[in-house]
Order: sequence, then structure tokens, then C-alpha cells
Amino acid sequence: MISQIAAPTTGSPMINLSVFLAFVLVTLFVVYRVTNRNSTASDYYAAGSSFSGAQNGIALSGDFLSAASFLGISGAIAVHGYDGFLYSVGWLVAWLVALLLVGERLRNTGRYTVGDVMAFRMKQRPVRAAAANATLVITFFYMLAQMAGAGGLIALLLDVHSRSGQALIITAVGLVMVFYVLVGGMKGTTWVQIIKAGLLLLCVTFMSVFIIAKFGFSFSALLEQATRNSSLGERLLDPGGWYGENAMSQLDFVSLSLALVLGISSLPHVLMRFYTVPNAKEARRSVVWCSWSMFVFYLAILVVGYGATALVGSDAILAAPGGENSAAPLLAFEIGGPMLLGIVSAVAFATILAVVAGLTLAASASFAHDVYANVIRDGKADARSEIRVARLTAIVIGVFAIIGGIITNGQNVASLVSLALALAASANLPTILYTLFWKRFNTTGTLWSIYGGLVSGLVLIIFSPVISGTSTSIISSVDFHWFPLSNPGIVSIPLSFICGYLGTVLSKRPADPEKQAEMEVRSLTGIGMKV
Repeated sequence: MISQIAAPTTGSPMINLSVFLAFVLVTLFVVYRVTNRNSTASDYYAAGSSFSGAQNGIALSGDFLSAASFLGISGAIAVHGYDGFLYSVGWLVAWLVALLLVGERLRNTGRYTVGDVMAFRMKQRPVRAAAANATLVITFFYMLAQMAGAGGLIALLLDVHSRSGQALIITAVGLVMVFYVLVGGMKGTTWVQIIKAGLLLLCVTFMSVFIIAKFGFSFSALLEQATRNSSLGERLLDPGGWYGENAMSQLDFVSLSLALVLGISSLPHVLMRFYTVPNAKEARRSVVWCSWSMFVFYLAILVVGYGATALVGSDAILAAPGGENSAAPLLAFEIGGPMLLGIVSAVAFATILAVVAGLTLAASASFAHDVYANVIRDGKADARSEIRVARLTAIVIGVFAIIGGIITNGQNVASLVSLALALAASANLPTILYTLFWKRFNTTGTLWSIYGGLVSGLVLIIFSPVISGTSTSIISSVDFHWFPLSNPGIVSIPLSFICGYLGTVLSKRPADPEKQAEMEVRSLTGIGMKV
């Protein structure tokens, strides 16, 4: 069985490619049909706030059920066991706690971007520029994870093993993604997310039910077979299979957990979705629908991960093109042959396309709305020129995403996403919480908080084992790392809170009490929100 799966070609590349192209054509048609002219900024950035809470909740889950969730976590569970599943636990807890606290208030206060909230009662130009810089860096790191997932999946499913061949197809994926954003704006991108999320939930639910049935609906029997087929043996079910049991590994795990739990509530492309609903009630419904969707998904992905170990084997997964990211596709091939593998490949490609499209839209909106319209044009830009700048920015971001995906091809996508989450939790979360809940918070504190978290996070990532110093590093041939942890969250997140506090108390510029009072009323009631 393992030798068959680990063969040079898994399934039929023609079937895989055909199913994927069919999905692309269907979604392109949907984008074309549902998209209006996007003549106003509200249409392009927030779909005119026309989606219901249920629709937006499914799209929200689609935004976060990315290649990291489907490919990265299933692979992490299959190879590392218990430690891999803790990724999904952290993300689910974050949805249940953080977004219920932040989501509705942020939706009531802003218009299109995170920068709207951060700059509401601060000096506009420097704060909006800082918010845009943070958004661009965070979305770029998140894009790296998705494009890396695309590379690994392509290698496995289309039997493209050369770096140049994978680079060409990553480029094609990037071009389709840019097309979604240019033509569809937020409305088209949201419908792609809804379709993708529905397919993904159906796919993992079907696979998990089939796997459990294969073991007589006994999860214990599944786990027992998984331990027999894993190089870790019984340790597959115990903590420490990935991060080890020494003090430094445990500290790294704590750092990762902080990034997972706190990062989601500050991801720009996720927070931007709250502006697509018409009122606060629908925003709350969005969180409920999203939370249930993610609960079902992560419950199923636990079965899929251990099922891949039981039916495929950890050695075969690691030996396959794409490594850990190949666990779910290999399992699909084992239980359903080439056709199910083709369907799973289409869903995985759809996941990558849709999430990167959402990221590109968030980054281009932040630059066009915060930097061009409010910094360069001082709030006097017309809607047509602002949308034109957003579309040009999307093209530039797409090019960088393609280049980054080629460089990071082969990395575990879940671990790459954790870096983006650490940066989001460091640069955005302290600033958002201070802005919403601390009356004394001022412009200096905002800038110190954003740049303190962003710069410290970037520096620690650059000089961490993720970039250099180990066989699994992005640049494995050199060693210039001095920071011992793979995730900077345990340092950069508290540092951002401290910087925001010190910047505020040491600044001689007081907060604006009238703006603060207006913001408090609006965040709680939505009264005065611009549409």
C-alpha cells in the first residue's frame, strides 16, 4: 500500500488538473455574474455591506480555513500527532474568544480597513501609514504560506517535480488569484470563499466519516493503527512529538500558542470581512456561523490527520513530494482512488486561490484607502482613482506573492502561517485593544505599539531557526540565527503592549476626549457609522 502511494505519480495528473480547471472556470463565471461595476469604494472594499450574517460567517471560515488548516494541520497531525492538533485548538479558541470581543466593536467603528479604527481618534497620516505598513507585511507572510502550499500540492498532484515547473504553476495560481481581485472585488472574492468553504467542509466531513467507518466507528481502533504506522509509535498520542520535552522546546510551544490564540483577532483580511454585513446583529451572526463551521472542520481534520497515519504511514507522507503537506491528498488517493484525489486537489487549490485573493484584497485596500486616499491625497481622493490604485497594488502584491511562494516552496504551511499570526498579534492586537478600551491612549502610543511589535517580530523571525541554521530552514546552507525560538510571539507581543503603554504615558500629547467618547458610543451601538 505504502509503496503504491509513494510512487512517482499519485493518481492521474490529468484528472487532478481537469477537476481543478473546472473549479476555476465555475468560480470565474460566478465572479463575473455576481460582480457589479464596483464603481464605489464601498462596493470594491466591502461589497456594499450586502451580505447576511450566515453568508459572511461561511466566508469568514473560508478566509481562515486555508492551506495551513487543510494541508498543514492534517500533515502535522499525521507526522507529529498531538502537537500538530494543538494548532487547530489554538485557532478555534481564538475565534470563540477574541473575535466575539473585537469583531463587533471594530465593525461599528471603521469603514473598510483596520487603519480606520486605529486612526479614528489619532493623528491620521502617521497612524494610517503605520497601519498600512503592518497590513502589507502581515499579508505577505500569510501569502508565503499559501503559495508554499500550492508548490507542494502541485508537485504531488500534477507530477511536476522540477523547481522550474513548480514555479511556473505557482505563477499561474497567482495570476488567477489577481484576476479574482481585479474583477470581483470584495463581492466576487466573498462568493469564491463561500463556495470554497462549503466544498472544503463537505470534503473533510466525507473523508472523516469514511475513515471512522473503516475502523468500525471506533476512534480508539483508528489511533491504535496510527501508532503502529508511525515512526513515533505510542509517542504519536503524547505531547512532545514535535516540540520535544526540553525547556526551550516547551517555551517555543508557549510562544506558538500565544500567536495562534491572539493572532486571528488581528488579521487584516479577516477583520475586513466584518464590513461586508449591514449591521452589528449580522456581525454577531457571522461569528456564530464561522465558529460552528470551524468546529466541524477541525473535528474532522483530527480524524483526517490520524487517518493519514493509519492508512498511509508517516514515512510515506514524508517521502512524498510536498512532505507533510501531502498527507490529506495521499489519504484521499488511498480511500477513493484518482477521482477523490482529483476532488481533494481541486478543493485544496480552491483554498489557496480564495485565501490569497482575500489577502491581496486586504493589502491593496489598506494601501489605496489608508496611504493613497488619506495620507497622499489627505482624504480628498475620488472613488475611481482610489479603486484604480487598489487594483494596481493588487498586481504588485501578486507578483511578490508569486516570488515568495517560489522561495518558500516545500516549507510546512502551518508553521509559516504561525509567523504571520505572531506579526498580527504583535503589531495590530495591542493597538486595537488600547484604541477601543483605553481612554488615555494617544498617537505616540499607537505608533510605538505598531512599530514596536512589527519591527521586533520581523527581527526575531529573520534571526530565528525558521530562516537559517537547521536542515528545515528556508536558507539551510547558512547559519546566522541567534534567537532560539521558531516563533517570536512570546517576546514581540508583550513588547508591543509595553511600547504602547510607554509611548502613551511618556508623550506630552494628550488624547482627544471628544473623539474617544464618540468612538466609545459608536463601537457599542454603531450609531454614526459611515457606509
